[in-house]
Amino acid sequence: MSQAKKALAKTAAKQTPTRGGKRLRAAAVKTYFNYIGGEWVASAGGDFFENLNPADTRDVVGRFALSTAEDVTRAVDAAKNAAEKWRLLPAPRRAELLFRLGEILLRYKERFASDMTREMGKVLKETGGDVQEAIDCTFYTAGEGRRLHGFTTPAEMPDKFAMCVRQPVGLCGLITPWNFPMAIPSWKLIPALVCGNTVVIKPAEDTPLSTYNLVKACEEAGIPAGVVNMVTGYGDPAGKTLTGHKDVRLISFTGSTATGRIVASACAERNAICSLEMGGKNVIMVMEDADLDLAIEGTVWGAFGTSGQRCTASSRVVVHKKVYKKFVAKLVERVQTLRVGNGADPQTDVGPVINADAVSKIMGYIEVGQREDRARLAAGGNRLDTGAAHANGFFIEPTVFVDVAPEMRIAQEEIFGPVTAVIPTNSLEEAVEIANGVRYGLSAAIYTQDVNRAFRAMNDMYTGIFYVNSSTIGAEVHLPFGGTKATGNGHREAGTQVLDIFTEWKSIYVDYSGKLQRAQIDEVNFE
Repeated sequence: MSQAKKALAKTAAKQTPTRGGKRLRAAAVKTYFNYIGGEWVASAGGDFFENLNPADTRDVVGRFALSTAEDVTRAVDAAKNAAEKWRLLPAPRRAELLFRLGEILLRYKERFASDMTREMGKVLKETGGDVQEAIDCTFYTAGEGRRLHGFTTPAEMPDKFAMCVRQPVGLCGLITPWNFPMAIPSWKLIPALVCGNTVVIKPAEDTPLSTYNLVKACEEAGIPAGVVNMVTGYGDPAGKTLTGHKDVRLISFTGSTATGRIVASACAERNAICSLEMGGKNVIMVMEDADLDLAIEGTVWGAFGTSGQRCTASSRVVVHKKVYKKFVAKLVERVQTLRVGNGADPQTDVGPVINADAVSKIMGYIEVGQREDRARLAAGGNRLDTGAAHANGFFIEPTVFVDVAPEMRIAQEEIFGPVTAVIPTNSLEEAVEIANGVRYGLSAAIYTQDVNRAFRAMNDMYTGIFYVNSSTIGAEVHLPFGGTKATGNGHREAGTQVLDIFTEWKSIYVDYSGKLQRAQIDEVNFE
């Protein structure tokens, strides 16, 4: 936890929380516990941390268990004890419980979305989409309970049968981020469960309530004790202990590239499986034949949806010089109409960023951009911290830099905030070269009316996701999600491809010849 956030939490603890301008009694702040072995229990140390509303830090969303290494060990032991019974429960029966979970999530969608806006900040329409993605993932993946397909194949010896089947990995540790605090946990949790694994999940300390709601729904759905366990707290000691625990066979992590490297190293030391989903520096390419109004809307949505706090955010826009001036003028005009405020307000377009550390990082990049020789700040660039709407939150104006060169830091490094860089180009070929010229390879998009150009870009972009005449955000749960290069380590979430993370293959040979047959050695008699 950063010093800035510690100070902020300490200050908030001394203040009486408010909601809608009215003072709340301290008793209104709810206390939440860990979920271990089917019970809601306090941390071993008895301590808590505060979950603050990033739109108004005087509003304490809840007090959550500050987990210790001992708590993580207890959760791992619970998952270990439940593993055999859960593995032996037929997959279609596991799926029935997950279908029930999907129905519960659907029933509580509005409440869960409201909770998420309060703790994470993004606008209600977006948090509703976040919960809906968890619902979609649950229903879709539950269907795999009857489709955990292996395959049969001819054996090379007579009177011999060859096939392969999936088996669960075992005990899985899930470490999830704050920007999609129910969708991303569902991408990991639901496939892990349908495949027969037990789990310990550690949500981001900024957004534990949404994952609590997901786990509470699992309890209501009747998922057996010990199959799903949750510990809340910080990366050290909770995440560190989970990542290094000898009994945790797999760690699935979504978060920053820097933390992902630490997770990968810890897993490598003990030969554990590691699935990483990390950063992005995504691009929209706008050709001279593009529908500019459509491209503007896609850019605004991609760059400033979730206040730019998406790994798929459109933080670069490469625009053909023939339409460059017109595009920039339209973009700046549109961005200046965006309303920044509390995500619970239906009039808000862009909510706060997540915390004080994020403000510091983003404003630092804005300063870097302003120091560049060629780049020009065309819109935004300011922190909003005065007036009733902004004084107590983490608000930054939607920011646009233009005339950016591809090698500039604001065009190369992940900012993870409401900032985008517009880069001019002479051709599709140059646009693709610029687009591929970063260390990440998650998402890319092109706006063009030429199908040949669209397919050429589709073929030449080295990313895990590609869009035509759409923004860089908006993944659907039945397609694989993930990226190339520094974005991850090659695994994919969502779709049926996620099953390859949470299962291991077992090849099976059945010899009914009644004699020893030595493959690759014995000759087969054709007479």
